[in-house]
Amino acid sequence: MKLIGTLTSPYVRKVRVVLAEKKLDYQFELDNVWSDQAAVGRSNPLGKVPCLVLDGGDAMFDSRVIVEYLDTLSPVQRLIPASGRERAEVKTWEALADGLLDAGVLAWLEAHWPGRQEGERSQAWMDRQLGKARASLRAIDQGLGDKPFCTGIYLSLADVAVGCALGWLAFRLPEIDWRGEHANLARLFDKLAQRQSFADTQPRVQ
Repeated sequence: MKLIGTLTSPYVRKVRVVLAEKKLDYQFELDNVWSDQAAVGRSNPLGKVPCLVLDGGDAMFDSRVIVEYLDTLSPVQRLIPASGRERAEVKTWEALADGLLDAGVLAWLEAHWPGRQEGERSQAWMDRQLGKARASLRAIDQGLGDKPFCTGIYLSLADVAVGCALGWLAFRLPEIDWRGEHANLARLFDKLAQRQSFADTQPRVQ
């Protein structure tokens, strides 16, 4: 398998953490999605990462699709329950963490995308997205409570998704003091940071 991605994308990081937790071999191809020569466009018509290219050239895209597939490839460290309410709970946590990221990324791009002049940036739009991000943080912190992990006593995809979201916020939007405002999140993040899968995938500029 070949994973096309970047070192800054939290969605790519989620896939990389799952690959590491599942102990699956893959080739990691770095790409610049903003370049006219971006390689990912040959496999994903949306031009987005992560993109997982399988043997024979077939491709999967969207991190939620990819991680669900990866979890079926090995019985090691199952991250998604097979069915029922437990499965829906993990997927709901993932959707909340990804929604937090979606809002944060939109706010960050509005502030930093070089294709937009300073006078064209909308503070109202940024405030709206950051409001969604902060509301999501409150909901995640409350849902986590004093549990060891998001859905109980075992690591699941919920924790991977939340950990990647928090890591990206610390990397790109440090003005959001989620650590100071949400002790439960800080505790979970510190625990995840000790795992090799998280230590090896910390976001950084290529």
